[in-house]
Amino acid sequence: MSRTDDPERTNREFWDADADAYQAAHSKQLDDGVMAWGVWQVPESELHVLGDVAGKDVLELGCGAAQWSTQLAAAGARPVGLDQSRGQLRQAQRRGSRVPLVAASALHAPFRDASFDLVFCDHGAMSFCDPAMTVPEVHRLLRPGGLLAFSSSTLLRMLCFRTDDPDAPITRKLQQPQFGARMFDWGDGTIDYQIPHFEWIRLFRDCGFEIEDLLEVRAPKGATSTFSDYVDYKWARRWPAEEIWKVRKR
Repeated sequence: MSRTDDPERTNREFWDADADAYQAAHSKQLDDGVMAWGVWQVPESELHVLGDVAGKDVLELGCGAAQWSTQLAAAGARPVGLDQSRGQLRQAQRRGSRVPLVAASALHAPFRDASFDLVFCDHGAMSFCDPAMTVPEVHRLLRPGGLLAFSSSTLLRMLCFRTDDPDAPITRKLQQPQFGARMFDWGDGTIDYQIPHFEWIRLFRDCGFEIEDLLEVRAPKGATSTFSDYVDYKWARRWPAEEIWKVRKR
């Protein structure tokens, strides 16, 4: 069976094997106690993506070690963390997280319809699962007026990777076509998903969402990151490497 025959299994096996090393490499940045987005940790207080979360039922869709959910709980939300990687969830438990954790697929979340006011992730399941399946599933999980917010790699960043050597630094030239983009298999890492903006807009509309915002995140001046292999600082100052969608259920 090839890696792409069962992308969920491929990604689960990767994260289970990499969870300890990932948290060891990035926990200093991720555990700093501040709600912040993406590889450059741009504070939520600057981007205003989620708004007031107090009293809201929140699902983090691909929570990893639940650093985000822990901060949301401290802000008065009622978060639940879902991840298909038990390795990552064990990391949350080792950190003493009191957030309810669920080991399950984001494509078939084990919750009733209209269970949440907010579904979000920061480079979580919306990056590692086919959006044609995650977007309608999130619509099912949200209450009317509920918000879906998520960050992911931009398609531009993905198109600038060399197809013959995905481990090489990101280039400043397009390496792949945009039309037809969907699944990106990096060979020995995760299988990621991204589609052109016009496809996102059509998918959100067809699933019953209204678009509120699309943020293209620029690396803050002088920023540093433990995710230096994701994109280098100079690249991320010139072009958006990450984006954040905000869409609301009609």
